[in-house]
Amino acid sequence: MNFILASGSPRRKELMEMLGVKNLKIIPAKGEEIPPAGAEPQELVMALAAAKAEEVAAYAEEGDVIVAADTIVWFEGEAFGKPHSEEHAKEMLRRLSGSTHHVYTGVAVLRGGVERLGYECTAVHFRTLSEEEIGRYVQNGEPMDKAGAYGAQGLGALFVRGIEGDFFNVMGLPLCRLDAMLKEQGVGLL
Repeated sequence: MNFILASGSPRRKELMEMLGVKNLKIIPAKGEEIPPAGAEPQELVMALAAAKAEEVAAYAEEGDVIVAADTIVWFEGEAFGKPHSEEHAKEMLRRLSGSTHHVYTGVAVLRGGVERLGYECTAVHFRTLSEEEIGRYVQNGEPMDKAGAYGAQGLGALFVRGIEGDFFNVMGLPLCRLDAMLKEQGVGLL
């Protein structure tokens, strides 16, 4: 049995390796992410995670376990994905400054044609950021491949004054939720 991570995220790969997952294959989904119109944040991330798992299923062997995830930052009724430019990253950080937002990650676990879907939501409280801090952080490059334009496990940790919920969810893979879903598929990580 192989674990197939349907993601190119280095953070998700690190988390799977941290759990000691053996026979881990990385096969990122390449399809266009088309969010369902008018979806609530949890529906959005679960639909995108499911699409990734289903796309990568074509590369799986019988008995393989496919894990896919999708993460967004939800703020004032809007989904913040990865920034498409440095100015976009700065705008996201300006909006998140001094407020609370929610990080949603949808998870899909697919094995033997049976799919389990779930999600996690974590509240993240940001301190107020100066324009100088935002500029230096964006110039550093860290926010460019992260939903909401920050990484809580990197320099972006300097902006986070508190978290309510699963920290690993903010990194892009809620490990407790994943473990429960894997157990439903007959796979234990311990």
